[in-house]
Amino acid sequence: MSETSSLSEKEVRDGQVERVSVVHSSLYKDSGALTAFRGISISELKNHGILQALTTESSGWQPGVVSAEVLRAQEEWDVVEVIPPDPESGISSQQPGQLISFSEALQYFQTVDLSSFKKRIQPTIRRTGLAALRHCLFGPPKLHQGLREERDLIFTIAQCGLDSQDPMHGRVLQTIYKKLTGSKFDCALHGNHWEDLGFQGANPATDLRGAGFLALLHLLYLVMDSNTLLMAQEIFRLSHHHVQQFPFCLMSVNITRIAIQALREECLSRECNRQQKVIPVVNSFYAATFLHLARVWRTQQKTISDSGFVLKDLEVLAKKSPRRLLKTLDAYLAQASKGQASLLGAQKCPGSQGPHCKDLTFTGVCDLQSHSLESAGMM
Repeated sequence: MSETSSLSEKEVRDGQVERVSVVHSSLYKDSGALTAFRGISISELKNHGILQALTTESSGWQPGVVSAEVLRAQEEWDVVEVIPPDPESGISSQQPGQLISFSEALQYFQTVDLSSFKKRIQPTIRRTGLAALRHCLFGPPKLHQGLREERDLIFTIAQCGLDSQDPMHGRVLQTIYKKLTGSKFDCALHGNHWEDLGFQGANPATDLRGAGFLALLHLLYLVMDSNTLLMAQEIFRLSHHHVQQFPFCLMSVNITRIAIQALREECLSRECNRQQKVIPVVNSFYAATFLHLARVWRTQQKTISDSGFVLKDLEVLAKKSPRRLLKTLDAYLAQASKGQASLLGAQKCPGSQGPHCKDLTFTGVCDLQSHSLESAGMM
């Protein structure tokens, strides 16, 4: 067939299409015709009237019969652009879907005014009498003067709560959720889906007692650091084991509390002085403690009824041998980089089997009658 049709003229002024000729079906195979609409989104085509123009030729021709399918599709299309966002969902409209790194979140706290929170911190344990003398003679070294501001920032962040109205706070929560679940979409900041991650209720803010926003920063560090992400995912799978399940995020909050107390009791001072930094040491200590707990939980067949005893023993070990835990973490990460490290082995841990861990009783650090926690004012 020698006769061909072409797009005679297309002018778009102020969002209106002045003239569009009939487009023969063969033009859909012609790259020149497609170029005319390339780069224009479907919504723009609708707004500019181009979709309507394609069904009405300039000479007055109109389609004879409009099928029910076309009418239904048009109705569905008209609804797409008028659905308003749900203000109660807690999803921020600013930069949706954008993950946040640990360094970016930390920088936020380094620049925002935290003076009201800093007044409440207790950087060290107050000791008197023989306890003070024994600590001076046989205790760990004091933290270098130049590192104390960095140490105080950690305690200050631990005083900050979760504010769902703060876009940065929301991005931290969204990032943790996406990295643990593999979801590509934002979720509501309040809802039952947080229980699936191991919080006790629909609002994660209620579970941060004794650790504040530092607990979320530690989770963010765990999932955003390429070296520890695999470990975080393995522990998360273990937390959904049909027998050995435990609330993952709540357990993480308790480990952050242990890290805070170890720093306050100067158990980490020697390592901080050696590395000349505090925040990376505390992050690694948190990850190493979580790794040790997961291994004990896995190998000794612990269940949620053992949580209080496991955490109590873990706190004692962590404060006594922080360097040992850090070396264990280094060894694990070195093996993980070669694809050799695994907490779970070949055993699968489906989350769909057995009762959900929210229906069981979890005993955390704050529930233990620990003298050290009472003296620190954390209970």
